[in-house]
Amino acid sequence: MSSSTETAPQAAPKTPWHLWLVGIVAVLFNAVGVFDFVMSKTQGAAYMASAGMTQAQIDHYQAYPAWMTVVWAVGVFGAFLASILLLLRRKLAAATFAVSLAAFLISLLYTYVLSGGGAIMGQDVAIMSGVITALLLFFLWYAWAMTGRGVLR
Repeated sequence: MSSSTETAPQAAPKTPWHLWLVGIVAVLFNAVGVFDFVMSKTQGAAYMASAGMTQAQIDHYQAYPAWMTVVWAVGVFGAFLASILLLLRRKLAAATFAVSLAAFLISLLYTYVLSGGGAIMGQDVAIMSGVITALLLFFLWYAWAMTGRGVLR
């Protein structure tokens, strides 16, 4: 016989429709980052030029120190992995988005403060960096919110 103070295990909350929407948008958006990284590393200057980069921008990216290439990879692959974890309803998605965001912020620090690349990148890249930052912050907040609601396990 069970005691009146014992509680039955609670069922996991139903997955809200917006998790699928946010997760799919996150996967698609972050897949672009993975594609860009892979193409930049395998096709080099030819890919970058075809993407509309100036020679000065290409030179800046190709002069990245090895540690920045690692930071870039952590950022893009981390965000992509976090997006998949979100769709799989894993609470590790929030921590993975946080690591990805930290890597992206380090890359911004390098570009705009440490290397003087801000003048080379121009306004369009600065705007895109702002969009990426905003989306990563949103995905991180969303994953934490869904973890708090018990949707991610």
